[in-house]
Amino acid sequence: MQSQAQEERTLAKLSHYDDKGQAHMVDVSAKTATKREARARAFVELSPEALAALPDNPKGNPLEVARFAGIQAAKQTSTLIPMCHALALSFVDVDVRVVESGVAIEATAMTVAGTGVEMEAMVAASTAALTVYDMTKALDKGIRIREIELVFKSGGKSGEWRR
Repeated sequence: MQSQAQEERTLAKLSHYDDKGQAHMVDVSAKTATKREARARAFVELSPEALAALPDNPKGNPLEVARFAGIQAAKQTSTLIPMCHALALSFVDVDVRVVESGVAIEATAMTVAGTGVEMEAMVAASTAALTVYDMTKALDKGIRIREIELVFKSGGKSGEWRR
């Protein structure tokens, strides 16, 4: 169990909490707008039968629908994640491809702003993965969505980071 002092130090590091421990939206108005980019990925594990049936899906091409869903989701991030800032995205792309044992997804988001686009990339990758799930669930009850993670970010005072 954490002491009150440890808890206060933890809260001080988490920028979405005020000094009373209440969640709030971070004020980024004083931050310099810089070019920011983030990439996230997800993996959808499918059975060999579901993978083989992907091109013949009666709902349409699941990979293309997932790509569009991810792009649209990135633009809606601030309505889904309560403390996210609404960002004017300069670019969003979602790459969805069949690989051994499933579908690999990588989402990229870019902006010029005072805050980063990590959440937009993560929401894009997650939503694309959920869309693949939705469009293939009739073929495979054991689908797993795995490894939703940030793989790269750049811009702002923390600079570049890679997984």
